[in-house]
Amino acid sequence: MVKICCIGAGYVGGPTMAVIALKCPAIEVAVVDISVARITAWNSDQLPIYEPGLEDIVKQCRGMNLFFSTEVEKHVSEADIIFVSVNTPTKTRGLGAGKAADLTYWESAARMIADVSKNDKIVVEKSTVPVKTAEAIEKILTHNCKGIKYQILSNPEFLAEGTAIEDLFKPDRVLIGGRDTPEGQKAIQALKEVYAHWVPEENIICTNLWSAELSKLAANAFLAQRISSVNAMSALCEATGADVTQVSHAVGKDTRIGPKFLNASVGFGGSCFQKDILNLVYICECNGLKEVANYWKQVIKVNDYQKNRFVNRIVSSMFNTVSGKKIAILGFAFKKDTGDTRETPAIDVCKGLLGDNAHLSIYDPQVTEHQIQKDLSMNKLDWDHAIHLQPMSPTVMKQLNVVWDAYEATKGAHGLCLLTEWDEFKTLDFKKIYDNMQKPAFVFDGRNIVDVQKLREIGFIVYSIGKPLDGWLKDMPAVA
Repeated sequence: MVKICCIGAGYVGGPTMAVIALKCPAIEVAVVDISVARITAWNSDQLPIYEPGLEDIVKQCRGMNLFFSTEVEKHVSEADIIFVSVNTPTKTRGLGAGKAADLTYWESAARMIADVSKNDKIVVEKSTVPVKTAEAIEKILTHNCKGIKYQILSNPEFLAEGTAIEDLFKPDRVLIGGRDTPEGQKAIQALKEVYAHWVPEENIICTNLWSAELSKLAANAFLAQRISSVNAMSALCEATGADVTQVSHAVGKDTRIGPKFLNASVGFGGSCFQKDILNLVYICECNGLKEVANYWKQVIKVNDYQKNRFVNRIVSSMFNTVSGKKIAILGFAFKKDTGDTRETPAIDVCKGLLGDNAHLSIYDPQVTEHQIQKDLSMNKLDWDHAIHLQPMSPTVMKQLNVVWDAYEATKGAHGLCLLTEWDEFKTLDFKKIYDNMQKPAFVFDGRNIVDVQKLREIGFIVYSIGKPLDGWLKDMPAVA
């Protein structure tokens, strides 16, 4: 029996290995992690991450050919193919701080693999890593090989949170990069045969290592660029009276462009977009490509501008202050159908409002109070942020209340902000909400999910990103 081990039981490792186990019953799959709490959760009825369809797959395969364990070295030693899916955060200090990826966990994993291996291994990069990481890992393994042969492959993930299982079942493409040597090609074929259990061969793309690594960064950069582009247009739409939804629809009808990722919003979030673009900027700078680096840097700056603009719009609309006012925050996750809050725009919006002494009442169906408290009190990387977006002190947490009902969150509020496009927010009884809010009652729709006209008829003053401005707002520009 072929044995696969995945180091890292997070958002990528857990779902990916669960689907491999489901689709390849003859392969034994072990997911290992040093976090006892995380592995305990994977072995319980309350999985550590929320992803539609994941729980059913785990329950079907767990204990059969899918195992979650903290015995890292044992399973790595026994495996034929090792996926490495550890975190690659942005460096916060030293050379490349604020841009370069921190490969501490990757290097540690590589040295551990070299220490415990007793037979030849295929080591697969599953984390998003800088170009040439495979070469560095290869050097570590080669210089500590003790006669054992290693083949390094790059197999980047292209999952979207909230649809990860569907993405794994029917991927647009599976990308495998390896060395152009007989051994490298054999390793590529071995991994290709795993995916071929359910992925059509024409959807499995084989490249060299560097192309595979760069393709992941490029894909995320292109997607983030589309979001920043439509968000830049949303600001112009508000200034001119155009409707960004109509503009996006017209633009998306061009088959050369297409309709995806053209929804204006308060900004992009998630664990990859900002981190990968920062990494891309750093790689460009290291290779002397200053103009290219500045181009990608602007994608991040527009994203930060959009969050700033949203906060400024709220404050200026409410008589230029939210001090002491209750603001309801509906949605904290960076997108619907996930509990992930990494780089969620809600963090910056909430910090901006807290910076003006607002009192926040937050509701998200999948994010815990502990996570929200943690996100709003921790430091984050600074990228030309305005003063009111700087990390808050613990005393600010007194201005924060996390509730488990949208109606409770909005009761007595002066304004409400929609920051995640959860389906349940589209069917709320806004008349009931309006009756229980302070007047004038404001709605700030950061995801363009409400019927603006209907809410205005109820009595709300509505701001929806990129839509023609409410008469109330026209003389109150959202300047940074």
